[in-house]
Amino acid sequence: MNTTDIIILGTIIAYLVGMVLVGIGFSRKNENVGDFYLGGRKLGPLVTAMSAEASDMSSWLLMGLPGVAYLTGGAEAGWTAIGLAVGTYLNWLIVAKRLRVYSQHCGAITIPDFFSQRYKDKSKVLMGVSALIILIFFVPYTASGFSACGKLFSSLFGWDYHIAMIVSAIIIISYTCTGGFLAASTTDLIQSIVMTVALISIVVFGISSAGGLRQGHRQC
Repeated sequence: MNTTDIIILGTIIAYLVGMVLVGIGFSRKNENVGDFYLGGRKLGPLVTAMSAEASDMSSWLLMGLPGVAYLTGGAEAGWTAIGLAVGTYLNWLIVAKRLRVYSQHCGAITIPDFFSQRYKDKSKVLMGVSALIILIFFVPYTASGFSACGKLFSSLFGWDYHIAMIVSAIIIISYTCTGGFLAASTTDLIQSIVMTVALISIVVFGISSAGGLRQGHRQC
């Protein structure tokens, strides 16, 4: 392992330790179930938006979308990005605010709990069905995030893919289960800032490697 690899590894380890410390720090602020699952409904709009998009886009944006563009071409990746952007915008515009107001009004903490209380389902069938749907779709989503972590360490340092994935999963689960929603949102906010800086750096590096903006104008 050369000096560059050691620096990269040290940075990643420091980052992961910092995430765990965030979880421990927020665990002391959780006084009830509502604080753990919803952060006491006190999360600001900036942190909410940034953390939501970071958790939604992280491995897909940095690994999945470039992979789609490489395999199928830019048009396919472009339409995928456009569809996701439109869907996300409509979700925030139509669903998010109403769900926020109604869930607080009926005292619901989770989505299945909201459906059960909103439609007065005393049999809890609606709660069970919605929980099952979430489980079915979020298991592959969560697994893809763990898989991205394993591939990252495997490609960077040549580590065993499964071991790297398991270690990453343990760290993620530890700070999430320790600090709850506030810890997850704060770590997602940090990740979104890192992702933004990385994406901008990649664009600048790519333009520079291609000869700069003037070179692109000459080719046109």
